[in-house]
Amino acid sequence: MKYLQLNDIDCYKRSLALSNYVWNLVITWDQFAKKTVGEQFVRATDSISANIAEGFGRYGKKDKIKFYYYSFGSLKESLDWNEKSKIRKLLDTNEHVS
Repeated sequence: MKYLQLNDIDCYKRSLALSNYVWNLVITWDQFAKKTVGEQFVRATDSISANIAEGFGRYGKKDKIKFYYYSFGSLKESLDWNEKSKIRKLLDTNEHVS
């Protein structure tokens, strides 16, 4: 019998890829943009997969759900930073995640 692994979860793999995508974009920004918007954007996107991973590692159902809710909150925060980055012309239309 094969046990479910973290890397078998599609939303984890997608959120991990998204956080690496955002990192690779932000790393090219100027220092002011990195310090103000970029740092928060990277933290929010990193937090999505991190909370999924932490929830996956918990044994109690309520504990798992709590971390999945945190992950959903980080997703919403990431969408806000994504929009701010577009409005402030830090991302072009090809880079902006819609």
